[in-house]
Amino acid sequence: MTKNTMDDLRNHLFETIEALKDDEKPMPLDRAKAICEVADRLIDTAKVEVDLIEIAGGSASRFLPSSPEDEKPQPRPALIAGRR
Repeated sequence: MTKNTMDDLRNHLFETIEALKDDEKPMPLDRAKAICEVADRLIDTAKVEVDLIEIAGGSASRFLPSSPEDEKPQPRPALIAGRR
């Protein structure tokens, strides 16, 4: 089983929001910004993985797990000019 997934990232980001909103002991803003910067990099790498999965005709990666729908054979998509 994958240790860290996009769902885990979402949970951490929601925890950060909750900690920022804590009236008694809010999370320091610099720490929240650092968490968001790391999350941005993870999202960037996930976008690259999605592009690779589409190009290679795969259905999942270690970071982006497959769903039952992904188990069905999928046609290989054509490359889209200029897509990043």
